[in-house]
Amino acid sequence: MSNSGMNMRGKIIFYEDRNFQGRSYECMSDCPDMSSYLSRCQSCRVESGCFMVYERPNFMGNQFFMRRGEYSDYMSMMGMSSGIRSCRMIPMHRGQFRMRIYERENFGGQMTELMDDCDNIQDRYRMSDCMSSQVMDGHWLYMLVGVKSPSYYMDSGPLNRSFREMGMSGMRFMSMRRIMDMC
Repeated sequence: MSNSGMNMRGKIIFYEDRNFQGRSYECMSDCPDMSSYLSRCQSCRVESGCFMVYERPNFMGNQFFMRRGEYSDYMSMMGMSSGIRSCRMIPMHRGQFRMRIYERENFGGQMTELMDDCDNIQDRYRMSDCMSSQVMDGHWLYMLVGVKSPSYYMDSGPLNRSFREMGMSGMRFMSMRRIMDMC
């Protein structure tokens, strides 16, 4: 039985300027559009929990995983061009982690089931590509191997029929990580 509905209390504080200066906005849940609270966001502090932050409103654009810590100038650290415009708190999950990845879009081609982290899908499973996925249990991050740039959050919600539609076309070498002890 999955307890993904159990939320760990999370708190993130956004600041208009670098080094935690200027106006601030505290957030303890999802925020689809921060523009009514701050004119811009150039630094943040995660006091508890884990969050995905997005470059555009409504959880769109590049997304970055943030855990407890201070991000005094995250724009230069992560390569964000326009700042944070929305955020989503990642609920705590206790239980099993399971995900299916498919070689082709729309769940076609070779299928592999993951239950633990995988540093390089192509090397480990000898898949020529990974173009769609289905998360059965837990919360996962899809990342490029050896790159600090965007990661993509996936949970047991809607199916990921095509990574190309999610803006991940041409990304061949990737890893999948469970979000568990990161928060």
